[in-house]
Amino acid sequence: MSSAAAKIPCKRVYGFNSFLQPGCPIDVGRAFRDNIRLFLSECAENLNYNVEGMPVWVTMLVDEKNGVGIPLYTVEEDVQIHRRPFCDYCRCTGWSHHFVTKRRYHLIIPVDSIWDRPLHGKIFDLQNHLFHALIHCNGYGHLLCINGHEGGSNYISGSEIMDFFDRVCSILRTREITVDDTSRKRSMEMRLLYGVAYGQTWFGKWGYRFCHGTYGITKPVYERAIEIVSSLSLDDILEDLIEGGQREIRGIVNSYRNRSETQLISLRDLLRSMLELKSQMPLPLVTGERLGSAKKRTPRKQRSPLLSKKHTKGRKFSAVAAELDSRWSVNRMERAAAVIVQVLSKSMASGESHKITRQAVRDLARSKIGDTGLLDFVLKSLGDCIVGNYVVRRTVNPMTRTLEFSIENAKRHQSSTSTPVEAADYIVAMEPEPVIINPKLPTKRAEVYRDILQVYKCVLEHYPGSQTTIDQAVRIILDTRQFSKSWPFKDDDDTMLRYFCRYVPSSPLETEEMYRGIPVEELVVVPPYATTEDLRTAGECALRDTYVVMDKFAAVSVEAEGGAAEEEEEEVLFGAVESGGRVWLRGEGVDARSGLKYEGGEEEWRVECPCGAKDDDGERMVACDVCEVWQHTRCAGIEDGEAVPHLFLCAGCGSKLVAPEPQHPLLEYY
Repeated sequence: MSSAAAKIPCKRVYGFNSFLQPGCPIDVGRAFRDNIRLFLSECAENLNYNVEGMPVWVTMLVDEKNGVGIPLYTVEEDVQIHRRPFCDYCRCTGWSHHFVTKRRYHLIIPVDSIWDRPLHGKIFDLQNHLFHALIHCNGYGHLLCINGHEGGSNYISGSEIMDFFDRVCSILRTREITVDDTSRKRSMEMRLLYGVAYGQTWFGKWGYRFCHGTYGITKPVYERAIEIVSSLSLDDILEDLIEGGQREIRGIVNSYRNRSETQLISLRDLLRSMLELKSQMPLPLVTGERLGSAKKRTPRKQRSPLLSKKHTKGRKFSAVAAELDSRWSVNRMERAAAVIVQVLSKSMASGESHKITRQAVRDLARSKIGDTGLLDFVLKSLGDCIVGNYVVRRTVNPMTRTLEFSIENAKRHQSSTSTPVEAADYIVAMEPEPVIINPKLPTKRAEVYRDILQVYKCVLEHYPGSQTTIDQAVRIILDTRQFSKSWPFKDDDDTMLRYFCRYVPSSPLETEEMYRGIPVEELVVVPPYATTEDLRTAGECALRDTYVVMDKFAAVSVEAEGGAAEEEEEEVLFGAVESGGRVWLRGEGVDARSGLKYEGGEEEWRVECPCGAKDDDGERMVACDVCEVWQHTRCAGIEDGEAVPHLFLCAGCGSKLVAPEPQHPLLEYY
């Protein structure tokens, strides 16, 4: 564990890559508002200080591949006493009509140089966190910040952080998470680069899709823009660029075409080939301390015993398994270990690398081991263990920083345990075939980035000639920043009953006062013997616990979805109302005039922009001084760096104030 993280007092420590796998360490099946409380009580420890009066918890995680301790902080905001009760992220992502929730949870992994320092009041505004997410207690949330190796992390990659966050969202039952993709690398907009190369942003690998376009952009318009740019022919590009004086591009395109096993025809083919080559190259080794850290970093081999190259004498896995505190039996763990060794040994005939990455081992073994929690637990415990006639080795590749497995003959190991075993003594394992790099191709990540940047600037930023369609398509892609992922409702295979309780206003006037968008509904979980009265009480408690305006709500009646007649209060729900359906709650006590009603704030803007936008999308806007209708400054002809005029009139109001030109008398006659 890193020395900084070790200063944080924690009794429980979890593996970073295995934490919140199904059943590890908690099983949850309720709504997010309840699951997050269970998470904090079972997997986190309350610290003895607050941030602006808000409690702080920490969950200590250890990266299995390098032994580094990683703190995950959780801060609970009480919205009713917070200085900023409304959510700007909801407003800009099209959720301004959502009711204000009572609690918000910040999940933060700070930059590693301050892991051992207490959080402070400005922690929510920092942009250099390795990870920062904000989730409302109703399950809707926002991914605010993520930084991997290239963003400042010395230990974990962006993909590892996203895998971790995806598990958190899945286990805790979030409903939808948004991300404002403004990531840039070397002056390149990543949503444009990845959108053209893969048809989706980098976040698309985890299921994030188009959510809310700015400037009136819709999903079909966005997808069409992606198709226009990505399908540009490389031959046409070369011809246009050479005429425009960009002859260097021909050499770049030809070098990647020569190395590619498939034909590169379009711009998408080229960019995808370049990005995949970059991903296969190791990260540059860190030779000095990163800026911002005052302490000299300890060499990697001293930080974690996992990185020692000297092989130790192996123990039989059966003995190791018997000592482990596990929910699986020793026999099941032994069978899983045997499958892993079988996967490694079977690859010997392939003649490939003598080592195999942890992810590759996991993928191959999953076809025979259905319990992924068991598989991950055994992989974590299998290093330097004897299984059958082999010793399983687990090491960290110093170039790629990934965990790798290999096996060696146990008998040979017993006769010579003091010196490392040569590569030829290893049983060969599966690894991606080494890339044969063309001599003209770059051999370092920085060189690949240089080529990508050249293509980006010449084609995507400054395409020569009159290319109105391409320019517009690029602009549309850049104007699309909001992406989201939804987790569909899952009715667990257990005996509990789950219902979505939706509040129904009792009058048309109350409906007009309450709703800007969809009605409010919350998931409740009740036992199979619950009655209609139990469901009414549970729904009432859920709504009161979640939303500020529902704090004094009292449910009077409950109806099944579709307007079915109210059931008897003592009637058992099982068999009468199907689990997973909706029920309607009618009642009283809702504070329809509360100042904390909508996440978008008290003021209701009216947006009618020439681009088609009908809602606030986070872009700069200006209101007409006559009709008070808002529109984008860009659509009104006001440049981004230009100040808004003191008096602004929209086109409609401006035309009404201009006196009509007098007509010639002859024209009036005719």
